[in-house]
Amino acid sequence: MKGLTPLNIAKSCGGSYHGPKEIEQTEVTAVTTDSRKVEKGCLYIPFKGARADGHDFIPQVMQDGALVALTEHAEGLPKDIPYILVDSTAEAIQKIAGFYRRQLDLPVVGITGSVGKTSTKEMIASVLAQKYRTLKTLGNFNNNLGLPLTIFRLTEEDQMAVLEMGISHFGEMEKLAETAEPDTMVITNIGTCHLEFLKNRDGVFKAKTECFDYMKMDGNVVLNGDDDKLCQVKDVHGKQPIFYGMSPRYRVYADEIKPLGIKGIACTIHIDDDSFPVTIPLPGQHQVLNALAAAAVGSLYGLTLEEIKKGIESLESLAGRFHILENDHYTIIDDCYNANPMSVKASLSVLKDAPGRKVAILGDMGELGPDERNLHREVGTYAASLPIDQYLLAGDLSKETAEGLKKGHTSAEVHSYQSVEDLLEDLKNRMADGDTVLVKASHFMQFDQIVEALQA
Repeated sequence: MKGLTPLNIAKSCGGSYHGPKEIEQTEVTAVTTDSRKVEKGCLYIPFKGARADGHDFIPQVMQDGALVALTEHAEGLPKDIPYILVDSTAEAIQKIAGFYRRQLDLPVVGITGSVGKTSTKEMIASVLAQKYRTLKTLGNFNNNLGLPLTIFRLTEEDQMAVLEMGISHFGEMEKLAETAEPDTMVITNIGTCHLEFLKNRDGVFKAKTECFDYMKMDGNVVLNGDDDKLCQVKDVHGKQPIFYGMSPRYRVYADEIKPLGIKGIACTIHIDDDSFPVTIPLPGQHQVLNALAAAAVGSLYGLTLEEIKKGIESLESLAGRFHILENDHYTIIDDCYNANPMSVKASLSVLKDAPGRKVAILGDMGELGPDERNLHREVGTYAASLPIDQYLLAGDLSKETAEGLKKGHTSAEVHSYQSVEDLLEDLKNRMADGDTVLVKASHFMQFDQIVEALQA
């Protein structure tokens, strides 16, 4: 890995190297935090977990071929083990990743926002991959540990990096952006997420835009102009943002939008004076916004309209993120990775256009702060206006969603359950062949059990 020698690693994170001089300038072959995934010549970074302390495995990983290990304490280590002593491995891994990112001559596209980060990341990576060898964040590796691990996957052969950046507290974005040092920063929207820590949408806006201070000075900012907070950004480091949205006043916009049910959505995308028709293989008007973000980034990096179109149309859905599954009985919309009021409303708006009987299985939404019950009730009030046939609601907070549905005079059947287990016991009684079923809740609700039950 370019530049990642024991001496450079120690210098980059403020640590001190202890070991033989003959490996001081040897580049490590990989970086791992998992003692079971050690490979010859790698750097091992241990962490203290709930069940085990990675420091306990340092002697074993060195026997397994690691070149050097980070450690917060040297007591008890065999004398012949090369190690780098640091105050905190959690802080060190971010600094080392930042150093490594600066050794590689490639553009970094950072993506954040309250809703749609992962879908937008996938869309942008799919577009850029039409011209460049592109590495993207895998799964939910978007926090202060996942982002460094993603950066360590980069090689000198990669030409672009698309990095998702997720936060829940003030100050976290500063650390992520300092590590990633994006050339281009995309923000999808400012919603009602992590209000337990960020208080309100103004707090969310402040926390998300901390990234601007650590971008490349000549970098570009790509923003959703239809968002009432983001549209207020006038310039970043003296450059105007590139706005996208549904209005012709934006440099990148869409019109002629035609929903195709749960199979996708068609539209025409305009970039400056050019345009092209495209079919987005994921449903919902919010996917048009994701495609516009990808088109804006693609145009920044010199892709043709044909390449941008191909990238959008070749996108594949991810498990847990509006992933459509079909079996002999149901069409299942697996959207259970996470949830907040904005994303639940968006998913319900897609479900209403699905064929057959429409069933929404919803659970509690987390990290909404002191207003969490009102926000759940508001989702229910919104849902009451939609032509959905049945709601199955699990969790204490989702009782408020049921109240909102009833106060909104819904014509749908509404069944409320104390727990996921209670819902699962009654699930078969509530389903019918041909149903289209949306499954959505925050990750802690473990609604993947429901998806598995429906598939079985």
